Amino acid sequence: MLITVSSSVRQQKRILLRSGKNPYDVLSVEEALHRDVIATNSGNLVFQEAAHKILEVPGTEVVSGGVRTDLAAAARVNEEYDAFVVPLANAFRPSFEAALTRLTRFISRLRIPVVVLGVGAQTGVGYDPARLKRMEPAVRDFCAAVLERSASIGVRGEFTERYLKDMGFNDVEVIGCPSLFLHGPDLDVRKRVPELTPDSRISVNGSHGAIRSQGFDKILDRTRSRYPNLRFVGQNLSDARQLHWRDLTDPNARLTSMPTHPEHPMYRADQVRVYVDPRTWIEDLRRFDFSFGSRIHGNIAALLAGTPATVLCGDSRTLELCRYFEIPHRRLDQAAKDPASADPALLYAQADFGALVGNHGERFARFTGFMERNGLRNTFTHGDGGAAFEKRMRSLPFPPGVRPWNDSDPASLSGRFSWLHTQVSELTQDNAELRKELARAKKAQSAAAAPSVYRRARRAVGRPLKRALQSGRQQQ
Repeated sequence: MLITVSSSVRQQKRILLRSGKNPYDVLSVEEALHRDVIATNSGNLVFQEAAHKILEVPGTEVVSGGVRTDLAAAARVNEEYDAFVVPLANAFRPSFEAALTRLTRFISRLRIPVVVLGVGAQTGVGYDPARLKRMEPAVRDFCAAVLERSASIGVRGEFTERYLKDMGFNDVEVIGCPSLFLHGPDLDVRKRVPELTPDSRISVNGSHGAIRSQGFDKILDRTRSRYPNLRFVGQNLSDARQLHWRDLTDPNARLTSMPTHPEHPMYRADQVRVYVDPRTWIEDLRRFDFSFGSRIHGNIAALLAGTPATVLCGDSRTLELCRYFEIPHRRLDQAAKDPASADPALLYAQADFGALVGNHGERFARFTGFMERNGLRNTFTHGDGGAAFEKRMRSLPFPPGVRPWNDSDPASLSGRFSWLHTQVSELTQDNAELRKELARAKKAQSAAAAPSVYRRARRAVGRPLKRALQSGRQQQ
C-alpha cells in the first residue's frame, strides 16, 4: 500500500524513534553495558540523542524503541504511533545485511510514515561500491519499503547519494547526520590557543580496524611519546567492558596495541575513557584543546563541545560526512605513510573551521526542509529551540566516563560489587521461579500421561483373570 506524505507540515502526536535509549534515562555504567544501550558503539547515541531533541516539539511524544527489530510488534506500532523515525549510520555494509533485511521486513508491515535520517553506505576512501554488490538486493528492498512510506530518503553524503541513484532511486536527499544539528543552526568551533604545545590537552580516538591494519597505531605511538596530556576515547562495547570489568573475552581483546587493553601503557596511566552518555562525553571534551583520530562521532562530539577537531578518514562513511559538513580531515592511508604529518600541532595549525561554521546554517535549513517534506516538525522551528530538553538534561546525574580498573580502592569497587550482588539475587529468584514452572510442567505432563484408574484396575485384575481363563480352556 502506497503511503503519500504531504509536503505541508503536519503534527505527529507520537513518534517511535529507533534509538538505544531515551536520553533522559540515567543508567549506571554496569546496567548500560549489560543492556548494551550503545548498540556496540557509543557514537550511535550522539546522533540518536540529537534526533530525539530535534523531534521533541509541543504536543508530540518521542519514544525510544530500542535498536533491535521485533517483527511481532508491527501491529502494535501501527496502532500506537503516528510515525517511525530511523536515524542510521553505515547501514549499507555487508556485516549489517541481516539486520537491514529484518528492519525492511518490519517496515513492510507498517502503515504509518517511515522517515530515515542520514543512512550511509560503507566502502573504502576510493568510493568503489564493488564490495557492496552482493547486498544490493537487500538495499533495494529497504529503500523501496521506505519510499512507499516517505517522500524521500535522507543520506549522509555524496557517495551514498550516487550509490542509491545508480540503482534507480531518485528520491534521495543529502542531509548529513543529525548529530551535528544537536544545537540546531548554531555551531561555535574556534581555536582557543594560538598553537599546540607538548603541554596541550589532546583527545585522540581510533577504531580497532584503524589500529590493526590501517597504520593508526604508528600515529598513536608517536603522539603518545610527545604529548603527555593525551587521552584516548574508545567507543566499542568491548572497550568499555575492558575498562570497567577487565573483560577480555571479546575478539577485540587480542589487539593489545589498543589503549583500552589492560596491557597498554595508556590504560595503566588512566589515560583512557569510554562514555555511555553523550552528555558527559561532550562536557569532558570542552576541557581539551584539540581532538583527532579516525572516529567520526568521537570528533563530532568534540565539535559539539566547541573543541577543534580533525578526522583521519579510513573509509567512505567518514570521508563523505567530512566533505559534506566541511570538517577538517585527511585520508588515514596517506597520513599513516608519514606519521609526522599527523602530528596534532601540525593538524591543528592546518585546520580551518570557517566553512564548517559559516555554512552550518545552510545545511541545517536543508535538514529541516527534508523533515518538513516528510511531515516532521522540529524544535528549532516549531518549538522552544530545545531549551526544555537542555534544562532537563542538565538536571540529570549521568555517570562519568568509564575509566580503567587499575586499583582496588573500596569506592571504585563498591558500585561493581553492588551491581553484581543485585544481579546474583535477581538470577537466583528467576532460577527459583523457573524451577517451580518446570516442576509444574512435569507434574502436568505426568498427569496427562498417567493411565486412568479404570485402566489401571483393568490391567491389575484383567490380566490375571485372562490368564486364569486361558488356563481353564487348556485343561478342558
